[in-house]
Formats: sequence, C-alpha cells, structure tokens
Amino acid sequence: MSILDDARAALESGPVCDACLGRVFADRSHGLTNDERGRSLRVTLAMQDDEPAEFVEHEECWVCEGLCGEFDAWAERAAESVADVEFETYQVGTRTPPLVEENETLLREMAELPEDAGEPFKMEFNREVGKRVGDLTGTTVDFERPDVQFVLDLEGDVVETTVHSAFVYGRYRKLERDIPQTKWPCSDCNGTGRVGKEPCDTCDGTGLLYQESVEQLVAPVVEDVMDGVDSKFHGAGREDVDARMLGTGRPFVVEVLEPRRRDVDTDRLEADVNAFADGKVEVEGLRLATYDMVERVKGLDASKTYRAEVAFDDDVDEESFASALAELDGAAVEQYTPNRVDHRRANRTRTRNVYEVDGDLVDPRHATVEVHGEGGLYIKELVSGDEGRTEPSLAGLLGVGAEVTALDVTAVAGESEPFEDASFFRD
Repeated sequence: MSILDDARAALESGPVCDACLGRVFADRSHGLTNDERGRSLRVTLAMQDDEPAEFVEHEECWVCEGLCGEFDAWAERAAESVADVEFETYQVGTRTPPLVEENETLLREMAELPEDAGEPFKMEFNREVGKRVGDLTGTTVDFERPDVQFVLDLEGDVVETTVHSAFVYGRYRKLERDIPQTKWPCSDCNGTGRVGKEPCDTCDGTGLLYQESVEQLVAPVVEDVMDGVDSKFHGAGREDVDARMLGTGRPFVVEVLEPRRRDVDTDRLEADVNAFADGKVEVEGLRLATYDMVERVKGLDASKTYRAEVAFDDDVDEESFASALAELDGAAVEQYTPNRVDHRRANRTRTRNVYEVDGDLVDPRHATVEVHGEGGLYIKELVSGDEGRTEPSLAGLLGVGAEVTALDVTAVAGESEPFEDASFFRD
C-alpha cells in the first residue's frame, strides 16, 4: 500500500486532526511538523478524489481529544512557572493520559499499520511544547542535564517544574583550628539538642558539637546570592577538625538547591563569602561549575602535603632524625585503621605511599616535619606509630614516643591531573 492508502485508512477510523494523522507518518519528509504532514496528506487525498478537503478541529479528534490544539497553552503555563527563575537550558517531558495512549494504538490497528509507525504522542507533545517554551523564555533545550525540567501531566492538568541545582567550585583555606568541614551533629542527642525533655548538656541544646564549620561559613552566602532554598557542601576529602587547611586550599563545590539566580558575579561572591567568614575561613577561585564537578571533587585521586609540629618523649639527635626521615622518604606505609577513627571506619590494613619527607629538628624534643603523600595517608599515625598499627613510623624508627602537636595541610592536588579542568566549568 502507498502512503496515501495508509492515510486514507487512518482517516476512515473517524475524525482525526491533522497532527494525529501526520504523527503516524512522522518518519517521512523531515522538516515538517506533524500538523503540516497531516494537512498535506488530507489535501492530497481530497485532490485525488476531486472533493473538498474536510478538515477536523482538534477538539473533534477522537485520538488526542483536543490535546494537540493545546501546545501554546501548555508552553505558556510552563514559562509562567519559571517567570522569576534565571536559567539557560530546559527539557520538557509529558505524562500522556492512558486513554490517548490506547487511542494511538487503536488508530494504527484500524489502519492496519505497525504499532510503532511514526512516533508516539508523547514525543510530539514534548517537541512542540518544548519549541514554544524556548521561544517564550529565550533558552535552549538540553536533553542531558537541563537547568529546569518540566513534566506536563495532561490528565492531572498540572505543570510539574523542577529547578535543578546550581554549582559553585572553589578552594577554601581554614585559618583556625577546631572548625570541622561540615556540620557536626551531637551524637548524644542525635542532633536534636535535647535528651528527653531537657536540653543536651554536651552541645548546650544546639544539636551541634561545633557551632561553626567551613560549610556554615561558606554555603549560606552562596545560597543567599543564588536565591536557593537549601545548599550542600562537597569537599575533596577533609582535614581533621584540629588541623588547619592552608597553602593551595582544598577544592570544594557548593550545590545550591532550586536557585532562582545562576548568572552571578563570582568575584563579588568570593568577597562576600570572605567577609562573612571573618578571617576564620577564606575562599578563592570561585567559578560556576557543572553538575559533574561534584563527582570530580569527591572522586579524583589527590595527594596531600602536610606540615606537622612534633613532640618527642625523649631526646633525639640530628643524625637519628635525618636517618629516620630518609627511611620514610618514598616508603610504602601499611596502616591498620587508626584507633581514633575505628568507630567509623572499617578495620583493615591500607597501604599508602609517602612521596617525599623533609623536616627540621628544632631542639632534641621538638621537630617540624613536612610530608607529601598519597591520599588517605594518616599523618598523625605516620608520626606516632599508633601503638604499632602503622609501619614504618617516625616513632618506631627513632625508638622514642612521638606525637603531632599541631597539623596543617598545605596542598591538595590531583594525582594525575588538576581539579580545575575547563570542561567542568560553565563560565
């Protein structure tokens, strides 16, 4: 049978609008809308029969029940739902009424056409409404990770709008000790601030063991500037609470949920964050980032450089100190889960590499040690030995007790490539 025979068979099923007729032949003559295909077929058949063309209004169509005449209305509703939202990309999805899906199947059966002939109703509705949304908002469609997602629930007569998160990348320096990276809920009250009916004594009823964190000093400012409803802080690992993060700073991403603003001045944002943090934390290199930067920050293998102030239980001489450092330089260190973290880490032996070690003996009982090592290397235990759980260790090689009294992280760098890859930024 020819395409005209197939079109005639479809029209014989009952009143079918041009869009529903053309949709059955959506794989023919690219560049046309289904409405244009259907109208062309209808007119051609009328000319072949030498009869006036009988057009069918959308409202009279038994297949779509008038929905193909509502593209403009749905697009306007979608655009209105984001009238106060700043975005560049979008995607439209459609929840098709079951009856329309059944009518689609029945039309093809009655016309003796393959059940997958042309394209489904949902595909046309997504495309036609999507084009109109783009025209109304001046934005472009993105089928992978759009800024805004619309789902058109035709049966429920609802536009479901999801504003996806925005992301800001940067590096932070933590200039004071005893500040955790993220909020630290009190374990005694499970973060509620209360034990029974009384305020929790451990956290003074706040629900937090520490009243400030890097997250709390950075994320709220980003969230406020981007006019979001909430935020999440993602770091490339984390330093100990009592350690400072200096030097290059640590990579991080602030994820802002449901932002109304995306195109923000990151230089001004950086200044705002640093003013709010008041010298406790500072950020630099803020840039608008993609969704994938979160995974990169959390998953890219990174080396760390540390500076540790060390105290010894007994006198250490220069020769012994230098010899011990030479043994640790380039060593593969086996570390069984440290005592201080075994309540939250699986008990197992990990092998981590020390890339480089240097140090100065300040006096027989004190030294400064700098270590560049593989990510996951426990520096405090590399110094103390952790009761034999870490081998080799500075304490073990010297034969005296050794303890880190102050620790700074001075660099965090990708093992094989920098964190700052242009493909992960939006600016």
